[in-house]
Amino acid sequence: MIDIALKLAFASVSLAQILAMVRLIKGPCIGDRILALDTMVVNAIALIVVLGMWGGTQLYFEAALIFAMLGFVSTVAYCRFVLRGDLIE
Repeated sequence: MIDIALKLAFASVSLAQILAMVRLIKGPCIGDRILALDTMVVNAIALIVVLGMWGGTQLYFEAALIFAMLGFVSTVAYCRFVLRGDLIE
């Protein structure tokens, strides 16, 4: 039963990842593209966690934590670059 749930979760998150990629490409403004990129980071974290549950190893969860920290910092840095034009004041 858990295998079916994991396959369904993997398919759902993969579809969400594809739709976020479409929004990243077709976004009418830069704000939509930033949100799509952040959504893709969250979806990638979810995919890593689902793979960790399916594989039964905790190594994927540590990778998901590192990816979450890097994704947050990169989103903030990209927003600062778009709003101010530079990263360092």
